[in-house]
Amino acid sequence: MDAPLALVAGASRGLGLLIATELLRRGHRVAICARDRTQVDAAVERLSAEGTVSGHVCDVADREQVARLVAEVEAEHGPVEVLVSVAGVIQVGPAESMTLEHFEEAIGIMLWGPVHLAWAVLPGMRERGRGRIANICSIGGVVAPPHLLPYATAKFGAVGFSEGLTAELAGTGITVTTVVPGLMRTGAHEVAEFTGQTGREYAWLATSDSLPLISMDAGRAARRIVDGLLRGRTRVTLTPLAQVATRVKGLAPATTTVLLGVANLLLPDAPADGTQETVPGHVAAKRLGSKVVGALTVLGSAAARGLNTRTGRR
Repeated sequence: MDAPLALVAGASRGLGLLIATELLRRGHRVAICARDRTQVDAAVERLSAEGTVSGHVCDVADREQVARLVAEVEAEHGPVEVLVSVAGVIQVGPAESMTLEHFEEAIGIMLWGPVHLAWAVLPGMRERGRGRIANICSIGGVVAPPHLLPYATAKFGAVGFSEGLTAELAGTGITVTTVVPGLMRTGAHEVAEFTGQTGREYAWLATSDSLPLISMDAGRAARRIVDGLLRGRTRVTLTPLAQVATRVKGLAPATTTVLLGVANLLLPDAPADGTQETVPGHVAAKRLGSKVVGALTVLGSAAARGLNTRTGRR
């Protein structure tokens, strides 16, 4: 009998790559997808040392591409028993510097992506009476942080979709796990998109993403996510800060919003000239040119090198 097949969307780098690795080590066959063929091929080469893996190019924001992906994977490898939606994009900057295109991209990938993927695999899962789905959401989908508005908009939607789907599938044999991570050391700051005062925006995100007392080791996060997914847990919240933020928001939502407003006042303003330029993290880092930030982000940069994050977008 073949090992169960897992489909991990957004697995060419970062957390998705680690989740795919963990599933392979636990005896699954794995199909991965991302938007860039070069990155997919590099990830497949790395993952092949752990087990049976296939790589596919797909933009999860496109429902037709997702339908073709699932049909292709199931025709070649058998039914998808496990689905993990990881694909994402991070846009950082003040709301004044964000465009509608930023929102469209974020919602397309991080809200429509999980919906498209789930709707593609659910008919087969319902027919078989079993299945595991995990949606990698974010603490940014529970507490809306300043200067991440498109991201938070998409992630709030993803949390609602994931939790609602859990209720809808009760008693079917299919479980849905809503994963709510805090900051993790995946090197994502190097490929995040920055607007506004790009160097200063990079400084706060890169530092937060890298410091060990604030961010979590991504390998440990992947293990906990896969544990919760395979056990059918409805929710996995990672990092103490994410757990505290969730509880505080539940107990004092108005106060939480006020505190986030105070935090916003400490972040960089939009450029006075109204510039709405968007640049990737490595460009923002060069513009900043700070040795102090470079020293504070050593762990995050090491994660970027180890998890293919520097090679581009997933």
